[in-house]
Order: sequence, then C-alpha cells, then structure tokens
Amino acid sequence: MQNFLHDMGLFREQCLINGAWRGADSGKVLRVDNPADGSLLGQAPDCGAAETRQAVEAAQAAFPAWKARTPQERGALLRAWGQAIEDNLEDLARLLTLEEGKPLAEARGEIRQGASYFPWYAEEIRRCAGEVTPVFRAGVQALTRREPVGVAAAITPWNFPMSMLPRKVAPALAAGCTMVVKPASATPYSALALAELAQRVGLPAGVLNVLTGGARAIGGEITANPLVRKLSFTGSTAVGKELAAQCGPTLKRLSMELGGNAPFIVFADADLERAVPTALACKFRNAGQTCICANRFLVERSAYEAFAQGLLAKVRALRVGNGLDPHTDMGPLINADAVAHTDALVRDALDKGAQLLAGGKPHSLGGNFYEPTLLTGLTPQMRIFREEIFGPVAALMPFDAEEEAVALANDTEYGLASYVCTNNMPRIWRLFRDLQYGMAGVNDAALAAAETPFGGTKNSGLGREGGREGLLEYMETRYLLLGGLEG
Repeated sequence: MQNFLHDMGLFREQCLINGAWRGADSGKVLRVDNPADGSLLGQAPDCGAAETRQAVEAAQAAFPAWKARTPQERGALLRAWGQAIEDNLEDLARLLTLEEGKPLAEARGEIRQGASYFPWYAEEIRRCAGEVTPVFRAGVQALTRREPVGVAAAITPWNFPMSMLPRKVAPALAAGCTMVVKPASATPYSALALAELAQRVGLPAGVLNVLTGGARAIGGEITANPLVRKLSFTGSTAVGKELAAQCGPTLKRLSMELGGNAPFIVFADADLERAVPTALACKFRNAGQTCICANRFLVERSAYEAFAQGLLAKVRALRVGNGLDPHTDMGPLINADAVAHTDALVRDALDKGAQLLAGGKPHSLGGNFYEPTLLTGLTPQMRIFREEIFGPVAALMPFDAEEEAVALANDTEYGLASYVCTNNMPRIWRLFRDLQYGMAGVNDAALAAAETPFGGTKNSGLGREGGREGLLEYMETRYLLLGGLEG
C-alpha cells in the first residue's frame, strides 16, 4: 500500500529508543497484516532482550531531568501531545482501522478518548500534593510528599491500542516517570504513530521508548531488570499472573487489567428502549473484542422474551464489513484463531442445549469475519458462561429473583465490569454492594473515562487506571518526621 495516510510520516516501521528511530539489532522483522483482508500492511522490528535493556537504560538516564521538571512543564508537553493527536484524528483513525479492523467511527471514538487522558493528567498532577499531618506528639511535625516511582514499563493490548497507551503513559509521564512501552505485535503502528507525535511536540529523548517484538523476550527483560520499578499490563489473566510472578524478585509495583466475564443484568422494571441499544453497544463494540463487554445476559423472566426480541432485531440489522467502509457497523475479528475460539464456544453452547436466534457461524465474507450471534438458553454448564468470549456472541439466560441474578453474576473467577438495567434505586445500591466487580454501569455501559478509575477484582487484576487512582499508581509517598520543635 502506498500513501494510505495523508501524513505518511505517522506510519513508522521502526522502534523508538532514546529518541532515535531504529530497527532490531538482528535486522529481524515481524509481519503485520490487515485483519479485514489478510493483506500485508507492513513490518515492525523484532526486538529482544538487548534492545529492551537499551531502552530501559535510556529511560533511567532520562529520569532525573524529567522528574526535575515542574508539573506545569511536564503538563504543557502532555497537553501539546494530546492536541497533536486530535489534529491528526483522521490519519490515526485510518491507521487504527487498517491494523485492528474496527469501523472508522469506533476508531475515532477510541482516539478521542485516548487523547483526553493527556490534558486531564496534565492538570491532575498539579493537584497531587503531600500532606501536613496533625500533630500526634509534642515537638514533632510529620509531612508527606509524593514522588515518581522511576522507570515504568507498559505492555499494551491489540484491541484498543490508541487508548490503552495514553491511559498508561499520560499518568506515568505526568507523575515524572519515564517509560518503556511494548505494544501488541498485531497492532504496533498505533503506538509508533503516537510516539512520532510525541517526538514532534518535543518530548525529550529517553522519556518514552517504544519497542516491538516477541512478548517473551521483551517481557522477560522488563520483569527481570531492576531499573524498572513499575509494570502496567493489560491482557489475559494467565499472562498477567506469569508477569506478576516474574516481577516478584525485584518487587516491582504492578497494575494488571486482565480478563473479564461481565454480567449484563436486566430487570423487569428496566426501560427496554434504553436497555436494548445499551446491550447492543456493550456487546458488539469492536466485534465483542473488549475486556469489559457483556459476556452473559441475565434477564428477569417476565422481561426475557421482550428483551430477546428487541435485541434480535438490532443484531440482525448490524452491517458487517471492512472497517474503512463508512456503512460498516462491525468489522472482522483480529485473526483466524479468534474466529476459531468464538465458533468453538458457540458450538459447545448449541451442543448443550442453547437455542440459536441469529448468526452462529463464520461470516460469508470469509477471512476473519464472524456473524453477529444471539443465543438463548444459556446455562452454567456451557463454556460460554465461564470463559471470556472476545467475539460477537450474546448469550441470554433468565432469572426469577434478584438474589438469583447476583449469585449467577458472581459465579465466576473474574471481577472486572458488570452492568445493570433497572429503575429501582434501592436495588441499585444493593447491587453495587453485592456484585463482586471493580466497576458497575447502571443503565449505561460507557465506563472508561480519564476522570474515573478503571480496574477489577479477583482474577481480573489489581490496581487502577484512570482518575486520581491512576496517577497514584506511578507515585511513592515519602514521609518526613521533623523533631526538636519544642523551642
């Protein structure tokens, strides 16, 4: 492909280490394909432990000067970076759609959300003050201050590459940390384009380093290197646990946003005209490839049929195709393995008694496309009840009482996001108390925002991103006791 962006300077096929664009020492590269048609989009360096060590050392060298800058100075660069992202929205959206597959409208929304983290953290760091503790003993005074942890590393996923990097990098850089980022090999160009814009607005060399390559080689060096003091990871629970174990010997701080199995609970008193489109967006955004999308729809029996028929009409109307087509509602899955996984879950559910209302097989478009699918008759014995789907499949199950809905919703090892549709305020408060999830959306499913904490409980991870909590994840609290103040 030639000149597929207005500004081809945003299409980077090299890594950024210490302010310089370069390839892997070995010269090896990774192939990056367009998931919509399987065509070659480009290549990215296949870096390993040596290049990662160089990036970490560059970040360590840049740390003292970056930390010494005032919050206002760091914030000015962050605001400029966010504005540069907004100014290049259309090119970035096209690049994101080409490498990840989502429709352009979704790509624009993701990029705008990603850009929003920069101005928010540029301001929040100015309010991140220490404290003067009330006197607890005569003649002494206790003070605290907050400081950056040091070099931080981030490993970002392929499904939201334009928002995950800002959500991790903006608070880290605002706090005064320097960073090494490893984007997913399937979607490296989003991270590299964002790094290019960071360079253009004057981010100093070494403050942000972006590496592409094998996850084990790069991740192994990040977790073992004692200069790295913080790791933020978004991905599967299995990989997150492995990385956490590898970080143990060097006692790094960790933020882990891992797998999900979100319940979407619909009560009979819900406004179905709002609940149905909310459910559709929550389930089929990015072809269901989100960690917080609804996995299990639990619907009160008296509303079950009406909700199922309302959702069925919406699912049948979804237009599947290439994300570059402005009429497309849902793009492809990321690769053939994702298609096979989705289809295996559907086959298992049908074999165990589920009823198929729509879809249920790979799309006639071929390749990585799968039909938007709606199943009823979900039971806890089906894999789809237990496993993260990460595909365009909605599975419905009836319940009769609030207590039953809560028990079904909590019957999982995960605890990331949950959703409730009801107009009963006492019930809302009970569910917020009883649902074992880090986040809950009531009559709304758009959970992520720069201003709010994002993260889960149980096997869905630890720590938070976004909000004030996301900034404090990159800071240490230091305590000073002043004595001898009697005179």
